[in-house]
Amino acid sequence: MCVRISAMKLYVVSFTLCILIQYTDSRYVDWFPQNLVDKFTNKTSQITNYVREKGRSLKQFYVENVRKRITSYLNINQTEDVTDKPMRMRRKFHGYLEDARANGKKVFDVIAPERMEYNCNDNDPGIHMTTPQLIAQHGYPSESHTVVTTDGYILTIHRIPYSKNSTKTSPRKTVLLHHGLLGSSADWIIPGPDKALPYILSEAGYDVWLANVRGNTYSKAHVTLNTDTFEFWNFTFHEVSQHDLPAVIDYIMDLKGWDAKINYIGHSMGTTVLFALLSTKTHYNKVLRAGFALAPVAYMTDIKSPIHILAKYSANIEYLFKLLGANEFLPPNAVLRWLSKHACEINKLEEAICENSMFVICGHDEGQFNKSLLPLILSHEPAGASTKTLVHYAQEIQTAGRFQQFDYGPDGNLKQYGSPMPPEYPVHKITLPIALISSQNDWLASDVDVTNLYVQLVNPIEHYIVPLKEFNHIDFLWAKDARKLVYNKLLELLEEGVSNSSPYVMQQLLDK
Repeated sequence: MCVRISAMKLYVVSFTLCILIQYTDSRYVDWFPQNLVDKFTNKTSQITNYVREKGRSLKQFYVENVRKRITSYLNINQTEDVTDKPMRMRRKFHGYLEDARANGKKVFDVIAPERMEYNCNDNDPGIHMTTPQLIAQHGYPSESHTVVTTDGYILTIHRIPYSKNSTKTSPRKTVLLHHGLLGSSADWIIPGPDKALPYILSEAGYDVWLANVRGNTYSKAHVTLNTDTFEFWNFTFHEVSQHDLPAVIDYIMDLKGWDAKINYIGHSMGTTVLFALLSTKTHYNKVLRAGFALAPVAYMTDIKSPIHILAKYSANIEYLFKLLGANEFLPPNAVLRWLSKHACEINKLEEAICENSMFVICGHDEGQFNKSLLPLILSHEPAGASTKTLVHYAQEIQTAGRFQQFDYGPDGNLKQYGSPMPPEYPVHKITLPIALISSQNDWLASDVDVTNLYVQLVNPIEHYIVPLKEFNHIDFLWAKDARKLVYNKLLELLEEGVSNSSPYVMQQLLDK
């Protein structure tokens, strides 16, 4: 309301000034005190002369310095070149980084001051529920399973063993869903029945498993390490690929029998860990049936996200740890301070600001974002991740074209790997049939990088590009039309896509 009043005052002052300028140019000024008219005339002449010196008209000066600022601040409808958005958001994020460095703060304490202006209140009971509780709320059976990795992390994974209207017998067809960076199993189920992928897969006759990686809400435990220590958070997606994912796959296979056929569906980092696993522990190429990568991230040469700014600091690991925090990246309290500051007042303008903030890192698609999901999203996101993982991704961006293990610097690499450079993941060793599903407005998985990955895969099923130009990185999870644009195609690929692969792929399947 204060913004609108201030804007109205500005409009009134501007209008009054224009009227005065018009009258001072006319001869009908007897009604107005002459000394005041002279002052306005002199001031107007000064402004006009200044503007003319800059080679612009008075109207252009007003449009560029007054109207644009007002309409931008009030979010008044106006045409905007979508190609400017990544650059504008990068500049904004760069400002946060510079502010943090100048004041010796963590970057998210600059973005989100500890003092919150608004408190977020909502009556939806789902915001207080866990993933199994959300699943049960909708009438589906839900299970929790505990898995211990070979390096001691205690993971909790979730399961929808059969559909709510079935005979209560788990089907042989099995699918494992793996979330992305900062996510959890809750990512997949937030949209609810008929819209969320796990429910759709369950109704299609699949035994659905939902992974959770070390350090997130459901897997923040270790057999010997405390969770507030650097030792606990000293991991990246590489350790997830070498320990977490194998442990989860082995657990499912032990439970169902080693003749089970597991289909793997990953989103974002969930695809990264699959590629890292299959290229290093190659026997898993014969354990899984097929892989389906949503918003696949391996090569990162064409990144539009503001996260690109962090890449130039990637060689200075100590500085990045100081900037972002050495242990957990983007702690829940920090991001909630940030988002609640923008989203939790019952105000359309504040909702819009929050909606825009959600897209800062992942891309922008206002048309597909379901605002009604916002309380549920805020209550479950972020679920936790290590700062070292983010640094690893920053290194991927900086190396431009190398999909490699963590870079400890020349000396550290010699100690860790026996060479001055970290080893690349040998993508050519991936023999599992894999389908890539990408979008044109994905700021983290661009067409260039996904195509580069596709041509290097030995047995690609298909590279499907979502037929909506605005579709972005997080739309794969929460878009209004995700089922129509992505999941229907995914179901088709699950049932028939593998049979359309190369003869080599079919022979691999027959050998399983």
